[in-house]
Amino acid sequence: MKSTLREFTSEDWKSLQQHANNPAIAKFMTNQFPYPYTEQHAKEFIFRISKMQPAQVFAIDHQGECIGAIGIHPQADIMERNAELGYWLSENFWGKGIVSACIKEMLEYGFNQFPINRIYARPFGSNLASQKVLEKSGFKLEARLEKVIFKNGIYEDELIYAVRR
Repeated sequence: MKSTLREFTSEDWKSLQQHANNPAIAKFMTNQFPYPYTEQHAKEFIFRISKMQPAQVFAIDHQGECIGAIGIHPQADIMERNAELGYWLSENFWGKGIVSACIKEMLEYGFNQFPINRIYARPFGSNLASQKVLEKSGFKLEARLEKVIFKNGIYEDELIYAVRR
């Protein structure tokens, strides 16, 4: 299934809200990703990321509709040569290879756009699909931190996957 990455537009709020408002997605995200995901959340998110220059967060587009997001977040201070990768995709599109293609594109963008040597991602220990897509994209497991995430009343392992320039 062909999808593309593009910058968000103010008109994306409706599809963003529709696809993001899903407990199956929110359960593997930080608490900054709300559930329920309201119209206000979508509009505030688009407003906030539209100020980032260069762009760090992109819409995953399928036939003109925002069905997810992927972002690369350069770090600061002693971690300044690193960037964190984060992503989510509408449940309707899981298992179709979309995220793998988007990660490949974001790795190229991140290493070309920012002065970094390492891109990492931190999936929950129970998020096997995310672990699989990262491994398929060339990421290596660097660490497993046991029971350090507390989400929805449950302790989860945090995995750290990374790829280097």
